Amino acid sequence: MESDFTFVSKGAVGGLGLSDESVKRCSRCKQYKPRAAFASNKAMRDGIQAYCRECSAAYYRQRQDARGRKPRPRVAAPEGHKYCQRCGEIKPRSEWDRNRTASDGLSTACKACRAIEGRARHLKRQYGLTEAERDAMVAAQKGLCVICLKAPAAHVDHCHKTGKVRGVLCFNCNSAIGKLGDDPDAVRRAAAYLEGTSWKPTLVAPGVYLLPS
Repeated sequence: MESDFTFVSKGAVGGLGLSDESVKRCSRCKQYKPRAAFASNKAMRDGIQAYCRECSAAYYRQRQDARGRKPRPRVAAPEGHKYCQRCGEIKPRSEWDRNRTASDGLSTACKACRAIEGRARHLKRQYGLTEAERDAMVAAQKGLCVICLKAPAAHVDHCHKTGKVRGVLCFNCNSAIGKLGDDPDAVRRAAAYLEGTSWKPTLVAPGVYLLPS
């Protein structure tokens, strides 16, 4: 598509209220508009799209209709706000992460939705679980940590050697077994210590100790 980027004086575009401003002629609607009305496109000689944002959106909807697809409806948002397609809410720009490649400079989903999606990706990547599978495990535990049986189950626990998921624990219990090296013997010795029975090793040879079974 042709590129109609040019510098237009106030006399040429006085009706637009532009004064010695860099503008471009949209190849679709044939109107002169400021650079901000065009999305960026590094493949173009001037670095911006040939169609203005409004025409690009209309052209996209036209192509989707021709393919039998139903594009998501555009939702008008007040100045300084944006509509999130994930949660269906209109939020201020401060609730969005920046994305330089996007036409409006913002991410496609709000910060809250991106955080939810990020946790779901981490759960699948780290433990091979979906959120539904994790929730089913928590429900089977009655919502409680399987070690202390008091605090809510919130942290997936797995074997660091095999990667097998063992259950869902609270933060304290998950940290405790981790600091004990995931060693069952160390946990049993800790339990015996708390019960008042210290496990004292027996010296059988120089530098060699026998621990109680």
